[in-house]
Amino acid sequence: MIRDEMLPALQGVVPSHIATCSADGTPNVTAISQVYYVDRTHVALSNQFFSKTRRNLDENPYAFVQLIHPETAHMWFLELRFLRSEAEGPLFDAMDMQLEAIASLQGMHGVFKLQSADLYEVLSVREAREASLP
Repeated sequence: MIRDEMLPALQGVVPSHIATCSADGTPNVTAISQVYYVDRTHVALSNQFFSKTRRNLDENPYAFVQLIHPETAHMWFLELRFLRSEAEGPLFDAMDMQLEAIASLQGMHGVFKLQSADLYEVLSVREAREASLP
């Protein structure tokens, strides 16, 4: 599912967006700092401020995430299924370190606080070819 050409979009240079829906269909879209590559069929999202997103995922575990390549603006849409949150361990530690690096590059050292690393299964990947720059 996740291809090598997508990996630059998973470095946190350009923020991604996540869309979720509650059980009654009420949508929520928010920016996320980090979509972290776990393996070809899994990603983890940095959970920093996800109160509405978290409620929606508790009711409906499906989400869409938009990825943007930092050099070409090529976009992909990931259809995801939430699996679990991790607040400690190797995945959390790696994401926490990368989030701090992202924050430092943006002049926001110490502002971003990782609450959990939320693990998702990648169900599908769609390309948005018309969004790419030459």
